[in-house]
Amino acid sequence: MMGHSNSGFSKTGLDRVREVLARHVESGKIPGLVALVSRGEETHVEAIGTMRHDGGAPMRRDTIFRMASTTKPVGAAAAMVLVDECRLRLDDPVDPWLPELADRQVLTRPDGPLDDTVPARRPISVRDLLTSTNGLGMDMTAPGTPIMGALFERGVYGQEDGWLLPAPDPDEWMRRLGTLPLICQPGERWIYNISNDVLGVLVARVTGQSFEEFLRERIFDPLGMKDTGFHVPAGKIDRLPPLYAPDWQTGEFRVEDPAEGGHHSTPPAFQSGGGGLDSTADDYHAFFRMLLNGGIHDGARILSRAAVELMTTNSLTPEQLAAREAFGRDSVHRAYGLGQHGGWGFGMAVRTYRGDYAPVGQFGWDGGSGTTVYADPHHQLVGILLTQTGMSTPDSARAIHDFWTTLYQAIDN
Repeated sequence: MMGHSNSGFSKTGLDRVREVLARHVESGKIPGLVALVSRGEETHVEAIGTMRHDGGAPMRRDTIFRMASTTKPVGAAAAMVLVDECRLRLDDPVDPWLPELADRQVLTRPDGPLDDTVPARRPISVRDLLTSTNGLGMDMTAPGTPIMGALFERGVYGQEDGWLLPAPDPDEWMRRLGTLPLICQPGERWIYNISNDVLGVLVARVTGQSFEEFLRERIFDPLGMKDTGFHVPAGKIDRLPPLYAPDWQTGEFRVEDPAEGGHHSTPPAFQSGGGGLDSTADDYHAFFRMLLNGGIHDGARILSRAAVELMTTNSLTPEQLAAREAFGRDSVHRAYGLGQHGGWGFGMAVRTYRGDYAPVGQFGWDGGSGTTVYADPHHQLVGILLTQTGMSTPDSARAIHDFWTTLYQAIDN
């Protein structure tokens, strides 16, 4: 529990963080949550509520959560390990490793028919994948278009039960992706998500290891991230809550993904760099602390300082930012200010202007399962809030919003 502050946070501020989060749980809209806040050497953790909405085991500091899109920064870091070692170069074409994406056709209009295309002006580069500007993605601003329909019809995304992560193995997934034209020219605009899944395949093919093996060897093990992976083994499954997707009209709790027998109970055929990781507050704290420390953890270097600076700096042009901000204005994000405030680095948001209590330069991302993780170099601060109540309802989003407000008002110096 949160104790007296000796450096970075005020006691009254930390009490308010706890009170505000407890109020969200007591409202009955969120069964439970784990929050971690740290500055410098000082870390505070709150575990509030229960694993299930009908009670059961209490939330604990070591509860394992589906990280959803907060997976993206970790996947980008894996690729940057390879850039550091010159096994990848940012502006090299990906064709040698991902021949399925060579010689692309590009839609004449993003909302046009799939056969109305022109040739790509240049190949897709490693940088395009890192910055989500590879020309293919989930265009949330245009859901009814032929290309969005084709992504689901051809099984690139979506499984029978409505689960969104890719189902086929990486080679079959890439084959399906290769049957589709790009939405826009490589490097032209920011489009969410698909590039992060392609990046995981790229890392696996370059290294000759599975994506998870490489992550474990180069990131998880060196950082002591012992509870992080693409599924939760049987011996730990009791630490995974069900994922809830409450009905936004009735407020009724629906289990979107159970723990035992659910999507995260066995190793997936596709290790999704866009949204597949399971982890804990402490594991993610180690990862984001490493980024704040310029790539070093306990004296061991995971990434070069230059790689971390590049990852955590806005890489989008003003034109690309327009599409990025349109995404921030979609219904869920707009109402609660999530994922807004400008830029994008590699696999995560980077604040380019001040729109709330967080300063410019803060970096991190949010996950659709109700997760949020950001680090702030100015205050040497990490904030993590983990729930398992999908952001299709306002409740997790409101709790996340209030968490960031109370965290920043708790800063004492």
